[in-house]
Amino acid sequence: MIYVGRWTLITVVVAMIFGILFAAPNFIPEQTRASLPAWFPKTPMSLGLDLQGGSYLLLEVDIAGVRAERLDTIEGDIRLRFNQAQPRLGYTNLAIRNDEVTVTVTDPARIEEARLILNQLVNPGGAGAMLGLGVISEYEMTAGGNGTFTIRISPAFERQLANQTIAQSIEVVRRRIDELGTKEPSIQQQGADRILVQVPGLENPDELKRVIQQTARMNFRLVDETGDLGAALEGRIPPESELLYETGQLGEQVPILVQRRVMVAGDRLAQATGGFDQQRGIPVVNFRFDGAGARAFGEVTRTNVGRRFAIVLDDKVISAPVINEPILGGTGQISGTFTIQSANELAVVLNAGALPANLLVIEERTVGAELGADSVTAGTESALIGLALVIFFILISYGLFGAFASIGVMVNLLLLLAVMSLLQATLTLPGIAGIVLTLGMSVDANVLIYERIREEMRQGKTAISAIDTGFRRAMSAIVDSNITTILAALILFQLGSGPVRGFAVTLGLGIIISFFSAVMVTRVMIVLWMRRAKPKSINL
Repeated sequence: MIYVGRWTLITVVVAMIFGILFAAPNFIPEQTRASLPAWFPKTPMSLGLDLQGGSYLLLEVDIAGVRAERLDTIEGDIRLRFNQAQPRLGYTNLAIRNDEVTVTVTDPARIEEARLILNQLVNPGGAGAMLGLGVISEYEMTAGGNGTFTIRISPAFERQLANQTIAQSIEVVRRRIDELGTKEPSIQQQGADRILVQVPGLENPDELKRVIQQTARMNFRLVDETGDLGAALEGRIPPESELLYETGQLGEQVPILVQRRVMVAGDRLAQATGGFDQQRGIPVVNFRFDGAGARAFGEVTRTNVGRRFAIVLDDKVISAPVINEPILGGTGQISGTFTIQSANELAVVLNAGALPANLLVIEERTVGAELGADSVTAGTESALIGLALVIFFILISYGLFGAFASIGVMVNLLLLLAVMSLLQATLTLPGIAGIVLTLGMSVDANVLIYERIREEMRQGKTAISAIDTGFRRAMSAIVDSNITTILAALILFQLGSGPVRGFAVTLGLGIIISFFSAVMVTRVMIVLWMRRAKPKSINL
């Protein structure tokens, strides 16, 4: 005897209520949703870039710049260590050529001493970088016969450095976009050195580029007040200093000679917020250091009262105020030629962290709202047409039982929209294609059950016995077909990206929900009909 238990009936009713509540926000205008009771779900599905409109950027990570910075550091370390040797170690031809640092020791008697110094720089204390299960050397050094040494980045570490730079860049970009308050951004690696950024709902790519492209490498350095600024402007810059520029009140570029030594690094910043200077009434950025940064900042300001302290961001001096007194609280203020928007944007990028490399915009697109609306309309129409064709086919094939299956298909669509709204899954055009495919596949279970019932009836069984046997014996085939499709969706989600993942999400959820709607919902409807009609036979 076919029957449904009380808990099965309760489960179906609860699922229907859940589907109506959580799918409803997708069909209710925003103003109406705002006036609904607090307990009523108000969040519709998130729409992807192709449906909602927004900004699309393809960025290239400057891996060559990161490599050049590494070689620059080695070159500076060699100059410093050779000059600090007692007595000074003479050298010539210290330069970077073809991704290699070369230096020639002028005193043949001190070549071995130079080799020891360079070995300490290339491999300090035998340290290396972890790669897989082993340790690799970051640099390789070769020695020529005339006292010339050549240092280059090892190929294994160069590959690791590129992968690490890409991963760090993606994470920093994600944090910065999250600070903008946008929903469901898509940020993923494309190719060897590119990052694809899609931000639905953000129709101003200029704001996105300003926030993303700023490397935000901040540090605090003392101004070199003993150096000759005039000579530096003519190209004679002291080795321990660097010529940078500060933007003046009228937009002019003011040269400042700044020490190369970083007194406090920007990674010690714990928090940055945009605000106003209460006395001057100008936009500023307030910052706070972590414990170690606060101690270093306090010590620097305590021992250098009366000197100028440059705040350097991406090799530009934001401001260079005079240290009037020790700042021991670990807090400070950055002032300059800020607007309210630029102060807030700087606070965003400082909170998100510095980019490990520059990002170059390779491609830029803006998807307008009208295109998104057209896509939504076309996708909705295709889904409705697919639903209508499925229902038409199932009604022609199975009559009243086809009507039960059709109701199950509509319940499947309702629950799918509800689950996607609850999970805030992003709906894209490929996702709509997945929904349409799910609607076509959702009747598979019903077809297997109904065809099994037909076979049982041909063998002379009663209607009740045929239906009971059809549901039981078709179950293994239903499980097998659904599991294989779900596995395919999981593989697509794991290996795919962007549109492929959107298709996999809707397909996978749709298959799981279709199993429930076909087996449980349809079974409940058939049992309730049989209890009421008590048919002697069925026309299937």
